[in-house]
Amino acid sequence: MSEATSNKRTLEGVVVSNKGEQTIVVEVERKFLHPRYRKTIRSHKKYMAHDVENTCNIGDRVRIVESVPISRRKRWVMEAVLTRAEQL
Repeated sequence: MSEATSNKRTLEGVVVSNKGEQTIVVEVERKFLHPRYRKTIRSHKKYMAHDVENTCNIGDRVRIVESVPISRRKRWVMEAVLTRAEQL
């Protein structure tokens, strides 16, 4: 099945935690206009995602894809690492 015909949602965000075994926490930022005041508002939401190879580090920008439930709070799978964080 090609990527264009997939009905799964994809999101992009920054890894804020990789403490769990094969689990990362991704913070996704969303920008939208306030309906009345027309000000741009930034909203954040955190998603737990499955990282099979344990390759993600804090600060990496990743793409996550919706999946079947993996555990109680994990419903997303890491698809790709878009950019790596600088290591100090």
